[in-house]
Amino acid sequence: MRKILFSLFLCSLFLTACDSLFSNTPSTPAVTIGKYQHSILSFGTVIDVTLIDVDQHKAQQVFSTLEEDFALWHRVWNPWQKGPLVRVNTLIPTKAAFNLPLHLIPIIKQSQTLYEQSDGLFNPAIGHLINLWKFHEYKDSDKQPPDDNQIDLMVTANPTMSALQLTNIQLQSSNENVQLNFGAFAKGYAIERSMKTLRKFNISNAVINAGGDLKVIGQHKDRPWKIGIRHPRNKHAIIASVQTYDNESIFTSGDYERFFIFEEKRYNHILDPRTGYPADQSQSVTVIHNDAGIADAAATALFVAGPDNWHQIAKKMGIKYVMLIAANGDIHLNPAMAKRIQLNNKDGSSVKISETL
Repeated sequence: MRKILFSLFLCSLFLTACDSLFSNTPSTPAVTIGKYQHSILSFGTVIDVTLIDVDQHKAQQVFSTLEEDFALWHRVWNPWQKGPLVRVNTLIPTKAAFNLPLHLIPIIKQSQTLYEQSDGLFNPAIGHLINLWKFHEYKDSDKQPPDDNQIDLMVTANPTMSALQLTNIQLQSSNENVQLNFGAFAKGYAIERSMKTLRKFNISNAVINAGGDLKVIGQHKDRPWKIGIRHPRNKHAIIASVQTYDNESIFTSGDYERFFIFEEKRYNHILDPRTGYPADQSQSVTVIHNDAGIADAAATALFVAGPDNWHQIAKKMGIKYVMLIAANGDIHLNPAMAKRIQLNNKDGSSVKISETL
């Protein structure tokens, strides 16, 4: 009997070994579906990408793709580092037609449309004026305004997006003083393109946040995304919050982003193309729009327009949700925004509701 049991034991060991040797079924690691985050440094800010309800492999693919995209866009739209836009700005003063890099055509076309809709308050053609003020150098300790005569010369030169004629792939300018700078548009335009990339990866719930300017798709778990809006005079305070829904963008332009104080006067980086000086009638403007690029440009244009003229410009640009904080602290809202936004810290400021947009 012992021999029989021993033989059965050996057979069992043999069969187990055979199963181990000849099995073709690999062990499959568990797929973890969850929330993944990644940060990208581009356009002078940290861009935080948050993906919801995805697996780790897909998240890594998305992050890798966006890293490459943002690196490319930063290079080709940069007006100060050697690249395609610098070459374009070198050729514009010749007034001769030249072939435009294909990836610059859409951003120029949309900028021309937004220029017209904003009555020229959004004007990427004022690159020379932006260079004169040197806000991009980030050295605020020794800042002072440029010479008044230099500013007047650049305003008189009247560089506009309407001076550019785009025919097929050829660009020509009727004004040699045009110099393109997409600083008030590129970040939003890039986020809009990034969201299209997420859709291609079948991502349904995500947010891309570039220093507080952002776009969302889907929702956060079982609820909308709730976004806080910074107080323009207290960086540690949230002046308002708003729920954001699928395919919406929220962008804010404020005089606190880059500025310097000279002889007790604040000079911010948002320039009024009509005067050549920083716009000073607003502290901040927040807009909501489905297109992140339009939201970015509109926030700048409405900031320049100020409390007296923001409504008419918003209407022309197709903006339906606006909050403008005037230089005196008054909070201006259109009725649709007033219904959506929750004001948290008004500091005694009056709230003014406009006519319907």
